Order: sequence, then C-alpha cells, then structure tokens
Amino acid sequence: MNSSKFAVIGLGRFGSSIATELSNRGAEVMVIDNNEEHIDALSGIITYGVTMDATDRKALLAQNITDMDAVIVAIGEDFDAMLLCVVILMELNVKRIIARAEGRHQRMILEKIGVKEILSPEDEIGKLVAEKLVNPSILSCISLPDDHEIVEILTPPGIANRTLEDINLRNKYQLNLITLKREFEKEKNGSMVKEQHIMGVPSHDTVIRPNDTIIVFGQIKDIQRFVEINQ
Repeated sequence: MNSSKFAVIGLGRFGSSIATELSNRGAEVMVIDNNEEHIDALSGIITYGVTMDATDRKALLAQNITDMDAVIVAIGEDFDAMLLCVVILMELNVKRIIARAEGRHQRMILEKIGVKEILSPEDEIGKLVAEKLVNPSILSCISLPDDHEIVEILTPPGIANRTLEDINLRNKYQLNLITLKREFEKEKNGSMVKEQHIMGVPSHDTVIRPNDTIIVFGQIKDIQRFVEINQ
C-alpha cells in the first residue's frame, strides 16, 4: 500500500478514523474539510490537509484529485454537499469513489446516480450490536453478500479442548475456519499482561482452548446453528 494515494473528504469521526488508519498502513493521505480545526487534529498523522469547500470543482482540480487511487467522501452532516461533491468527482472521472450513506434513502439516491461503493457505518454498527445481543459469544462480524459473514467467536464450551479434526467445522457445520487468536501472558514493565496473537493457519490436530477466539466464514444460518449447538 506504500505507493497508494487517497483523499478523505469530511473529517468527522468516521472520516478521521479512515484517514488515520490509511496513514498507519503506509498510504499517502490527503484530507479535505471546511473546518481547519478538524485538519489540525490530524497534523502529524496524515500526509497533508486542505481547508476548502469540497463542492468547488476548480479547488478539487487544483488539489490533483484525479490522481488519487480512491476518494472517500465522508461528509456526514450535509447530504446535499456530499451529493454535489460525489457528482463533481464522477464528472472528473475519479478512478474510485467511496461515499458514506446515512440510512437507506441516502443509499438509494447514491445508487441511482451510479455510485458503486457505499459505506453505511451506522447500519454496520446496528448489525453488530444486534448480533452480539442475540449471540453474546460473537465478538465481531463482517457482513458479506448472499447472507454470508466472517465472524470472530469466543470459543463455545461445546468445542473447547477438542481438535479441529474432531470438531469437523466444514462437514458438520458448513463453516470454514480462517484462523484463530490465542491468549498469551507476557511480561511488560515488570507485570504480566495478557495479549492475543493470530495463530496463522491451524492444522487438523490443533486443540481449541477455552479462551481462544475462532474466526470463521459461512452463511449466517450456519454460524447461528453452530453457536446454538455448542453453547
């Protein structure tokens, strides 16, 4: 990712988080916002920032916006401004446009004008909260098309201290194990602390420990069935 260049427009919580994470991963990140304080808050993290009106076509061109690998439009408070910004970026033939939508009506409008990549952070948070309420052992989930998910699950009691071969995730539950995270104790500053580390690709004889977190891929119904059976 070191050679990648991104622009993030709109520096609320969502936009600032994306800009910070991209910078941490080694990307070149330009941020744009009409509030100078928002840009100053990311000083030393992002590559550079510009205080400007993101609906100004000439100003966007002056920042070489068309050279970016992707532009993330994260304007949250003013949908009209966000929409106008997206339309201008489309007219400028920006390679990749990712827009934020708050609710299904905004998503529908963005889809109608031809935006291919739409982020709805509120919807994703709602799904995760609902999932964790229904299944407390599910720590996080990523929703995928066609009712599939990638989920992190705290080891259900029914599979603890058993080998992967014995559990037989694929044939018995129609799930694929991606990896697992294991808890280790490590000394830091004179005291013992607990840390989790990825175990890579586990072998068939790997024993799942009670405090492990397993990361699996599959259909929602199969994941729910797996958790219910082994609770």
